[in-house]
Amino acid sequence: MELLVDIGNTNLKWTLGAPRAGIPLEPMRTLRHHGGLPIDLLASWEALEGLGRVRVSSVAAAALTDALCRAIRAYWGLEPEVVRPHAQCQGLRIAYEDPSRLGVDRWLALLAARQLVAAPVLVLDAGTAITFDLLLADGRHLGGLILPGVETMRQALLANTQIPAVTPEEVDDSWASDTATAIAVASLDSPVALAERLLRKLATEAGAEPVLIVTGGDAERLKSRLQVPALLVPDLVLQGLVLAPD
Repeated sequence: MELLVDIGNTNLKWTLGAPRAGIPLEPMRTLRHHGGLPIDLLASWEALEGLGRVRVSSVAAAALTDALCRAIRAYWGLEPEVVRPHAQCQGLRIAYEDPSRLGVDRWLALLAARQLVAAPVLVLDAGTAITFDLLLADGRHLGGLILPGVETMRQALLANTQIPAVTPEEVDDSWASDTATAIAVASLDSPVALAERLLRKLATEAGAEPVLIVTGGDAERLKSRLQVPALLVPDLVLQGLVLAPD
């Protein structure tokens, strides 16, 4: 059995499985890490037995990644495999000249997306930051864009303006007649609008209809506001961890 761990800027996600041995991944579990190892995570891991491998993806601070690796060694005597991006892997060719400058979570999401669909793909990963990556059907990564995440956008707006402190409420409206709703709607619709624009540009570039894959903590909120079909894959990065080379 393998333990797969994805440490993001805000959340830590993990699952168990061994797809290459015919054991599917279990449902993904998610915890906020607040810069340290969550007590609930350690309590859950104490009961795990029979692990033969641990693979880790991390875009978090080095101190958190190091603490996680120490815990893995202490629990199971295993050396965790901390995955790094490759310029070329399984037909995927990334656009960045320096692979280390591409977030490993973005790279793993692209690896998984390439396996999921045989078509041009736009991957939207909605977390603390919202990333967009464009992939042609032949495996060529065109590059991507990055926006602040929904909550990051809202916090930055309130911190850098004289707008009174408000709690944005989720609504289905297209516009608003009060400040809180105006912030809520705009922070959701701006990444959605960019995704729809990028899909049109990708369709022109590829000469074929692209598939939109949505993942990340705010994936469901954004998917509900899209005017185009989208495939929701919450564990996309963890699926990529399975595919990453040894």
